[in-house]
Amino acid sequence: MNKTIAKVKNGIHGTIVIPGDKSVSHRSLMISALCDGQTVHVKNFLRSADCLSTLEAIRALGVTVKENEDNSLDITGVGLQGLQEPQTIVDAGDSGTLLRLMMGLLAAQPFLTTFTGDAALHKRPMGRVIKPLEMMGAKIVGRKDNTLLPITILPNEKKNFHGITYEMPVASAQVKSAILLAALTAGVEVKIIEPVPSRNHTECMMRAFGINVETNGNEVVFHPAERLQGPKTIEVPGDISSAAFWLVAGSIIPNSSIVLKNVGVNPSRTGILDVLRDMGADIVETNRYESGGEAIADIHVKSAKLHGTAFGKDIMPRLIDEIPIIAVAALFAEGETKITGAEELRVKETDRLHAIAEEFNKLAPAITELEDGLIIKGGLPLKNSEAFSYDDHRIAMALAIAGAAGEGVEISHPECVNISYPEFYDTLSNVQI
Repeated sequence: MNKTIAKVKNGIHGTIVIPGDKSVSHRSLMISALCDGQTVHVKNFLRSADCLSTLEAIRALGVTVKENEDNSLDITGVGLQGLQEPQTIVDAGDSGTLLRLMMGLLAAQPFLTTFTGDAALHKRPMGRVIKPLEMMGAKIVGRKDNTLLPITILPNEKKNFHGITYEMPVASAQVKSAILLAALTAGVEVKIIEPVPSRNHTECMMRAFGINVETNGNEVVFHPAERLQGPKTIEVPGDISSAAFWLVAGSIIPNSSIVLKNVGVNPSRTGILDVLRDMGADIVETNRYESGGEAIADIHVKSAKLHGTAFGKDIMPRLIDEIPIIAVAALFAEGETKITGAEELRVKETDRLHAIAEEFNKLAPAITELEDGLIIKGGLPLKNSEAFSYDDHRIAMALAIAGAAGEGVEISHPECVNISYPEFYDTLSNVQI
């Protein structure tokens, strides 16, 4: 069934409580599970399809997780060596984060784990995660020369593992996190060198659990820990990748003023704020605080006249997931926007560069697809049209905001937003006057 999004007539207003951060929700489950008999209370856990897949995977490994009515969890850890062999194949659904981080978490375990996933995840490359894990001593087999699902992690022992210094060819928080989790469970020291710093949620949460992780520029050094002692409570911040849709909507829909509550403003994720401010957006942060090593703030955004900009690979790790909605901002900005260094988008849930060019051009013929990015001509009139989500949650939500700010849109396969933001369409209706 298609989803019809109508043009917003009188702006969007009010307060939006942003759902929990997907990246932090995944990590809160995995790292809390390794605490030594301690129960960690996780508030604002994101109950999206991806994160629920991780919850079930952690339970399959013998960890007790209590789900509470207020979207919180109580996770009772089993220690660094207390995970158990799953009784069946672990289904990662559509979650690349689950699969890649779990490969690290389980690389040094003395039991066998096999992963599968949905059709899209079966196409996503896993070789760049498996390579450093094998360098450390992991034994991993999979389809197409150990690069694609199904993937099996063979039983192993800590004595077969050793530390490495790994220079990453491409900045990737998921590859980095897999290495760090493997080092944690194997008890070895590792040094990771990135071309540019990527998201640091794993490092922040490890430090909150008492683990010594040093960061110096582009280098991350992990020192082994004998046991984990976590905080009693972790508040998962609102996901800035979800907030991004309202940051852009509030900027480009005339007569808008909205407050986004409890948004994660970890500097490794705030590239979207830098780019929008560079485009002329009216964005103010207030009420900053910290939980679980993560910076959190309220963000007030008002409609503003935007202008084009240009950015590339240096900032890309800080906003890679926000490119679809930044492209929408560029459609409504004055002048041209050029995005480069975004070739990573070709191996996300879909080829997002192609999806953006193909579907957004149905609304306005404004986008030229590059090998590693996009050129977007702003200010062209938009028309109402039907567009395909490619079953990609971020494409669907970006199309919805483009339609709301333009002349409406009919979205085919709209339900994919459940991957990260199940309440998205209801929220879009509730903030309209």
